[in-house]
This record gives sequence, C-alpha cells and structure tokens, in this order.
Amino acid sequence: MLKNDLFLKALKGETVQRPPVWMMRQAGRYLPEFRALRDKYDFFTRCETPELAAEITVQPIRRIAPDAAILFSDILVVPRAMGIHVELKDNLGPIIPDPIRTMEQVNQVFVPDVNETLGYVFDAVKLTKEMLNDEVPLIGFAGSPWTIFCYAVEGKGSKSFDTAKGFCFSNPVAAHTLLQKITDTTILYLKEKVKSGVNAVQIFDSWGGMLSPVDYQEFSWKYINQIVDALAEITPVIVFGKGCWFALNEMGKSKASALGVDWTCSARNARYLSGGNVTLQGNFDPSRLLSPIPTIKKMVHEMIDEFGKDKYVVNLGHGILPNIPVDHAKAFIDAVKEYGQ
Repeated sequence: MLKNDLFLKALKGETVQRPPVWMMRQAGRYLPEFRALRDKYDFFTRCETPELAAEITVQPIRRIAPDAAILFSDILVVPRAMGIHVELKDNLGPIIPDPIRTMEQVNQVFVPDVNETLGYVFDAVKLTKEMLNDEVPLIGFAGSPWTIFCYAVEGKGSKSFDTAKGFCFSNPVAAHTLLQKITDTTILYLKEKVKSGVNAVQIFDSWGGMLSPVDYQEFSWKYINQIVDALAEITPVIVFGKGCWFALNEMGKSKASALGVDWTCSARNARYLSGGNVTLQGNFDPSRLLSPIPTIKKMVHEMIDEFGKDKYVVNLGHGILPNIPVDHAKAFIDAVKEYGQ
C-alpha cells in the first residue's frame, strides 16, 4: 500500500484535504545531482541503464518531495525501438539523420517486440519501485503519436513542424500508416510499463498545438484516444496537450482520468471547456518559478483557489526549466503542502 496516495485519489476524483503536486521534468537539469550524472554518462546511456534511470527518478523525491515520481526516460525511446535512428546532440536536441519522407520508408518502420527492444525501461520501473519503497506513486509516460511523428518526419525540433504537417496533407495514407504503427507500439509499451509497476501513465502531446482544431482530430486526437481506450481499463491515463485548449471538450468526453493544461488556458476556461467533471492538471508557467519565493507561494495558492482543491493535480504548464533554483522548485511543492493550513 502506498504511504502517500493523494495523486491517485485526485485522478479518481475523490475528495482530498489538499491537491497533490508534481512537476513535469522534475527529474532533470535544475538538480545538481542530476547534472553530476549527466556529465558522466551520455543521454541514452542514462535512459538505457536501469540503475541510472531509477536513481535519477528518485532524486527529486529526496530533494523536493513531490507527491508522485515520474520515471526518467524519453519519448524518443519508442521510435528508436521501431527502427528509426535517433541521435541526441547537445544544445540541438533530437536529430533523426534519415527523416521519413516516403511510403517506402514508412514500410520499413516496424512495430517491435517491446520486451526485446524496451526491456531496459521495464527493468528501470521495477528498480525504481523498489527504491521508492511505496512512498509515492510512479508515473510512466510516452509521447503522443503525433509528437513522435513530428520528430520522425521533420528530422529535428522545429518552431512550426511544417515538413511534418506537409507530409500529412500531401501523403495522408503514408502519414496515417506511420501514426498507426507508433500508436500500436505505444499501447504495447505502456501496457508493459503498467505490468512492471507504474501507477499511472501520461501521454505528452508536445506539438499538438501546431495543428488546427480540425487537423488535430484527424492526426493527433484520434490516435491518442486509441491509447486512452486501451489503457484506461488497467491504469489512470493523463493526457497533456501543449497548446491544445481547443481539444479539451473532446478530451473531456474520453476515458482519460485527467487532462493537463498549459499556462495559456485559465482554470475557469479549462473547467468549462472540459465539461467540469474531469480532473485537471497544471498550469503554472515554468518561468514563474524565477519569481521571488513569496510570490511563487502566493500564486500557487491563488491557482489552487481557481481550480478548486478537488479533481485537481498541481503542476507546471510545461516542463521545469534548467535554470530554476532548487529552493524555488521546493517552494512550489511546499506551497501546495501548506495550502489550507
């Protein structure tokens, strides 16, 4: 039994004394102990070595004590397992040297045996669960099919992903074939993560906001919803789409246990658009953690007042920035714990 199950209670919509809190990318570069490991081991070595991934996952639990841990990994482990070559370059982010631009290339991408190709992730889950010792729940995650597709087709990060979008519009059969392969792999991957011990999963649709509302339904939500339907029977599923406020109504009708909201969407609008019944997560602007600590605490309390303490998970509206002082990150967590006292 978990010693702190506040996060899981909030995902079920149960009444709580205070909302739970965690931060996207909380196992990350703002922590000096993370940077020490980063300087010793390259990125994919950290992802693929269960002992390192588990250690990085629990670092923020020791340091800032959020109500949930999120497994240290990366959304790009999935395309790598599907035969897409991915490199990570310092200061450039992910690079796919041979981006997918033809049906012939799509046909070469395969749905793998996830235990063979991603077994190291499941080992990391099991090891992390041991290290957490039932203190807090563990979240597993994956990128949305559309977000993975963006990297696979564009070949790198982008401000607009015009090449990826253009591929969808000029070659829709190939695009949908690739999106379905990514979806099928992601379902297998997340199911295995649940079997290995994660208590909930989150789908990150980082680039969903690049699409128009109509195109979002066709090229992103349709595939996310397949994942939600496949996983909802066995675990709570959180869907976070950055810039996807326009899809909150559709998302609110799904089997998702919670919907993430970024900082451009107010609590009131998020509750209204999502139908008012689903748990919401978010939406503190990560840059706001550079504010003075008293300001952070005041803003966190105001944010909880706006969302309401029930059916709510306190989080940032995107991942924590590398330049955030640790005491500011801790102040964010502590502010939630002090709420209503």
